[in-house]
Amino acid sequence: MEQITIKNSDLTVSRFCIGGCPMGGYDWGETRETDFIDAIHTALDLGVNFFDTADTYGLGQSERTLAKGLNGLRHEVVIQTKFGVKAQKGKPTVIDNSPAYLRQALEASLRRLETDYIDIYVVHYWDQITPPAEVVEELEKQQQAGKIRYFGISNARPDALALCKPYNGKFITSQHEFSLCCRKWEAEIHQTEKILNVTPMTWGSLGQGMLTGKYDEHSTFGENDRRRRKEYINFHGEKLKQNLKIVNTLREISKKHGQSCAATAIRFILDYLPDSIPIVGIKNSDQLKENVLSQDWHLDADEMARLNRISHSIEGDEVKEKPWKKEF
Repeated sequence: MEQITIKNSDLTVSRFCIGGCPMGGYDWGETRETDFIDAIHTALDLGVNFFDTADTYGLGQSERTLAKGLNGLRHEVVIQTKFGVKAQKGKPTVIDNSPAYLRQALEASLRRLETDYIDIYVVHYWDQITPPAEVVEELEKQQQAGKIRYFGISNARPDALALCKPYNGKFITSQHEFSLCCRKWEAEIHQTEKILNVTPMTWGSLGQGMLTGKYDEHSTFGENDRRRRKEYINFHGEKLKQNLKIVNTLREISKKHGQSCAATAIRFILDYLPDSIPIVGIKNSDQLKENVLSQDWHLDADEMARLNRISHSIEGDEVKEKPWKKEF
């Protein structure tokens, strides 16, 4: 298992981070908590020690399931969770970065995770209201209190980056959507890494499953799967047709290496962004075992160029829906 030391920290983690959105059990098709718990145990056996979640995933269920899966092994892993998306059933979802809500959300996450500290506490989305100085000041207070070790930033757009520039070295990770299906935020990834001196992380690393090679133009999704919605454009219309061209290229390259499409798609991120850590959501141990085969090998220059060309030719690669509106 490849490892990396996160910038501005003493945290050495696997270059494979398990994403906890599916673990929330909401709108990702059929899921079972026992499968998630088995996958957590399998991850530890395979050398994965990095888990990313958020308080909004399943309205806290993801954090509870992660705690249940770790069950006494919490000190063997690095946990990154996020705050700022205030979601309640039957009420509008809002973004709130205020110090008061930060404190409230942090205490709730600590209870659900059954821990007295969080390794990396991440601003999930910026509310464009709370001054970054106030957010950083409160994060540092919680750091001094021992409730968080470090903090990070997620989905930072250029306007937020400009405001955060004075805090170079304080944030240690940043997250943006990035995959062979989605290159829209690539400039922001590089800007954030440079401006804030952070370790970049990618979410949507498999294009919500598109890059596993399991789907085609005839695939359908049930009512309990968010990918049925046209906002998840990777699986609909012209974007789906374009994505299948990427998948065909992945199949050719994967076959040469004796790997799966998923492992090859993750390997592309690892090689293209050599300081990055992909976040990959999983539902069970089988998916995890397939995805960690992305580790400890490399794509050659020609293969990287082919994947780079075919993915850069894809237009309209953003999820047009505000992602946080449906995350829970």
